[in-house]
Amino acid sequence: MQIDLKGRTALVTGSTQGIGAAIATGLARSGARVAVNGRSADRVREGAAAVEREVPGADVVPVAADVTTEEGAGKVAETLSQVDILVNNLGVFGAADPLEITDAEWRRYFEVNVLAAVRLTRLFLPGMTERGWGRVQYIASDSAIVTPAEMIHYGMSKTALLAVSRGFAKQAAGTGVTVNSVVAGPTHTGGVEDFVYELVDRDLPWDEAQRAFMREHRPQSLLQRLIEPEEIANMVVYLSSDQASATTGGALRVDGGYVDSILP
Repeated sequence: MQIDLKGRTALVTGSTQGIGAAIATGLARSGARVAVNGRSADRVREGAAAVEREVPGADVVPVAADVTTEEGAGKVAETLSQVDILVNNLGVFGAADPLEITDAEWRRYFEVNVLAAVRLTRLFLPGMTERGWGRVQYIASDSAIVTPAEMIHYGMSKTALLAVSRGFAKQAAGTGVTVNSVVAGPTHTGGVEDFVYELVDRDLPWDEAQRAFMREHRPQSLLQRLIEPEEIANMVVYLSSDQASATTGGALRVDGGYVDSILP
């Protein structure tokens, strides 16, 4: 399958590292003009430079802005006159005693993981529908479906994204714009290796260590290894393409079989 995104402009929020960086690189490799986003100007420049190293000649736009605020979202809209592919990747996560999560923390998870994505969709979806083409995606998580007891606030926010995605897909019905969510499973991102080695034998080579971790601590995974960020990016790139024109309103799983159901 030859995916050609030349002439399309993509915005990937939270794309200076991890899954977001892999998505930005994948979109650039397919020819899209890619806006790399984060709060820190220095980190955004570094993230943009990393994409350019991976994809020589890539058209990369650094956009330093805090999209969890109205001001930051407005700055993005001022910088990018048009967005054809919006990937709402930005998110926070962490473990906490469910009975100790404060009101402020509940609000923070909702505002960062959900409201920021809603705000950007509100800004860019009208232009997509007017032009008759567009792609909006939300990076969700297996926690949206299998809510961890120690991460209820995170799971709540990701479940909300599934509803947001389905609702905006209905808003965009018949316009040529597709709206989907991507359900990511346990992924090999920054800090995960240290976490894995806290739970398994530190003398094991990484490949063996991660498989031991999955067997002992994530046994429901059918993949039995951590997912690489590039594997999440592959789904996002496909959903951004003309080839995915009939896929909308969906929750597409890249979870390695972690969720034990046929449908989300």
